[in-house]
Amino acid sequence: MVPLSWYLTLGAILFAIGVAAFLVKRNIITIFMSIELMLNAVNLTFVAFANHWHQVSGQVFVFFVMVVAAAEAAVGLAIIIAVFRTRETLNVDQVNLLKL
Repeated sequence: MVPLSWYLTLGAILFAIGVAAFLVKRNIITIFMSIELMLNAVNLTFVAFANHWHQVSGQVFVFFVMVVAAAEAAVGLAIIIAVFRTRETLNVDQVNLLKL
């Protein structure tokens, strides 16, 4: 049996990697993947606590987070494709859609 602290440590490490990648990377796809990594780290924490406390509510939250993440992935990918078609780049510094 794996202790709860190991799951929480892994979730914290994954979340920290996601935050670091979000702040450092300049590619839209990489930023998008780091957001997904942070969501999965939170899901791991929810499942770990749900298992530790023998509750189903944490797993219900994970289900809703996964539904929102899937919708976000579909909409986000569509926006990324639209930006790439208009600007022909995925670099965040070069994408300035609100400027004329």
